Amino acid sequence: MDIQFIGENLLPGKIGQFFIVLAFAASLLSTIAYFFATRNKEIGDHSWTRIGRISFLINWASIVGIGATLFFLILNHYNEYYYVYSHSSKELPVYYIVSAFWEGQEGSFWLWAFWQSLLGAILIWKAKSWENGVMTVVAFSQVFLTSMLLGVQIFGERLGSSPFILLRDAVNLKEMAPVVFADPENFKNYLKFITDGRGLNPLLQNYWMVIHPPTLFLGFASMIVPFAYAVAGLWQKRYKEWVKPAMPWALFAVMILGTGIIMGSFWAYEALNFGGFWAWDPVENASIIPWLTLIAGVHVMIAFKNTGHAFFTAIVLIFISFVLVLYASFLTRSGVLGETSVHSFTDLGMFWHLILYNVVFLAIPTVLLICRWKELPITNKDEETYSREFWMFIGALVITVACIQVIFSTSVPVFNQAFGTKFAPPIDAIKYYNQWQAPFAILVTIISGFAQFMKYKRTDVRKFYSSLIASLVFSIVITAGFVYITDVYHNLMYILLTFSCIFAILSNARILGQAFGGKRKLVGAAVAHIGFALLLLGALVAAATNKPISLNVSNFIPVKDFEKVEKPGQNIVLYKNEPKKMGRYTVTYTSDTTVAPNTFYKLNFKVIDEKTGKVKEDFDLNPHVQVNEKMGLIASPDTKHYLTYDIYTHITSAPEKKDDHADHEGHTEEENYKAPRIVNVAVGDTIHTSSGIITVKALNNQPKAKSLILAPGDLAVGLPLEIDLNGKIYKAEPIFLIKGNNTFDFARNIDDLGLRVRFTKVLPEQKKVELQVYEKPQQAKDWVVFKSIEFPYINLYWVGTIVMVIGFLISIFRRQKEAKTV
Repeated sequence: MDIQFIGENLLPGKIGQFFIVLAFAASLLSTIAYFFATRNKEIGDHSWTRIGRISFLINWASIVGIGATLFFLILNHYNEYYYVYSHSSKELPVYYIVSAFWEGQEGSFWLWAFWQSLLGAILIWKAKSWENGVMTVVAFSQVFLTSMLLGVQIFGERLGSSPFILLRDAVNLKEMAPVVFADPENFKNYLKFITDGRGLNPLLQNYWMVIHPPTLFLGFASMIVPFAYAVAGLWQKRYKEWVKPAMPWALFAVMILGTGIIMGSFWAYEALNFGGFWAWDPVENASIIPWLTLIAGVHVMIAFKNTGHAFFTAIVLIFISFVLVLYASFLTRSGVLGETSVHSFTDLGMFWHLILYNVVFLAIPTVLLICRWKELPITNKDEETYSREFWMFIGALVITVACIQVIFSTSVPVFNQAFGTKFAPPIDAIKYYNQWQAPFAILVTIISGFAQFMKYKRTDVRKFYSSLIASLVFSIVITAGFVYITDVYHNLMYILLTFSCIFAILSNARILGQAFGGKRKLVGAAVAHIGFALLLLGALVAAATNKPISLNVSNFIPVKDFEKVEKPGQNIVLYKNEPKKMGRYTVTYTSDTTVAPNTFYKLNFKVIDEKTGKVKEDFDLNPHVQVNEKMGLIASPDTKHYLTYDIYTHITSAPEKKDDHADHEGHTEEENYKAPRIVNVAVGDTIHTSSGIITVKALNNQPKAKSLILAPGDLAVGLPLEIDLNGKIYKAEPIFLIKGNNTFDFARNIDDLGLRVRFTKVLPEQKKVELQVYEKPQQAKDWVVFKSIEFPYINLYWVGTIVMVIGFLISIFRRQKEAKTV
């Protein structure tokens, strides 16, 4: 007998699942239709093309329907759906609910399919004579992506994972809460007990995670377009024609994917606490490799377009770039990385499904290359050493070798699982990869500099060297000054990389100078090269010279087992309102605020002139933490940005927040404090406490308070107080009330200082009043342990990113104009 569950909203899930099936069927029909349209030789017959277009647009509309339905469920917290329960909660603000949408595998596959369907719709409009061949490939890729969302059983095996699966079908509720759901009535009414979801991963609760994944997946999706043009070029024997229409799309993919990757480094810098912007995490590596191979491919495409050389290299790099995107997806989603990456998903049973996606899209170009091998426009003529295309090819080769090193090291878990080996990944990944990749970066930046002085096919050697010498001399001089100022002159590799970056900047700046004379063809490339060199320069200096400034001479932190997770010598413990010297800063933990589930700590930084005592600089940082049941203390940093450096600060340990006793039966709030000091004070008197100096001000005969209601004959008097803590003034005004024959007082708390004050008597004969001062005991004072790191010249990294994106935009517009005739 079927159980009738109470309170479930099943209709939205059924609608969503219908859209998934429709999207899959429409993409499959579109693939078939476009395939036959490409093979159709009858010039006037467009019937297959029309079917392909209509079915692909239905696919696009269905993808939109899936997204709208899923977002509706998440926004309204329908926890009967496993995806909603797993990734959202009522505590999340709307902008983080957007992040929850693509936190899981199903949501990120939807995001990829959405962008790919949108790009397909644009290609239907813009691809012209290339539409049939290109859209066959795009629609076929869409078949795989939508199949990832199906979540249906075929021959006993599940195909894909649906975001609309019900919670009770995904998990065993009786194991989840055996005592509660053992009762059949409770089991039927399970939603009465599951009132909220698990929430969003604390690491993803950052505004960058609202925009980073959509940008990254748009980059992944756009990689299919140059791949599709290259496949269509081979399939339709248009071997040389595909480069021109594919070029703007390749540049677009490079720009968007690069932007998405850098956004990820922004997120890592602002949200993670490893103290950096790039950790060589396996998934970071898997995303940057296709970006680099596509950059190499773009350069070889340009060389082929201008000289007719390097066709095979160009097309293979375009093919391998998209295949590497699929491989990155396999690494992330198959569960093969396990615990080696903060980005990886758990295995949802799609291991072989993802392998099939990789194998099929590797097989398609491989088979075409083999079948068309004898017809390919491959030249046997040796290229001139003094030619731009030769060095563009060498640069692409260097990038490819660099990628091979990264992908080999990143794939260690894959090798272990496939072959039963036990290779260990690098212990210190950042140091390991930096040592390997620095020489490649030097070669690439030097080539990007001197290749600009060369011409295609053949260069006048004398002109080349005369142009080169000036840039070399200036680069050497500027490098000497720069390495001295940034303190990287102790390491030869750092000096060489600095020189190569500065050389690339100056060489490409010279090309920009020529643009004012009318030679504007290379402006986009020059700007992009300058941006890339600035990015590398900023990454080098920030990574090589960043240093902890929260130095602890005692090398001891009074927190149990702290030394097992952090270096005590690089952390400082602060007690509330007790300033501590840290280099040129005086740091004070002034307050904390809990906005569930996060606790924000306010740390005040002051720079005080030791001679005059004047405050030269004063700012607050607000790092926050979240205590997560599974992940422990999750710390998110806050950063003070200067022009030439950043002060990056995060919490490394904090006490678990427990509620103080409020006034209720059997307890009073004053239990949280030591016994009061009772003092008789007059106007102008001062009282020294461990939390500051209290100064008594003139009585206020008309005090105001929310709970103060005066009847005729009542008398209320306020006692204004000022508490000075290291120059910062706190104010409080306890009130004394005479009501009939009774007296009352209204206490005031200064939570930041751990103080409570009561105005309890008026002593007219002595012209004084009685004041009771409560202080929290020393051992109960709030504390926090923090770490601060200085990142010099980090802004070069961010500026370089912006400049590089501008360069890509300029290049895209230029190449788009060239492609309009196709």
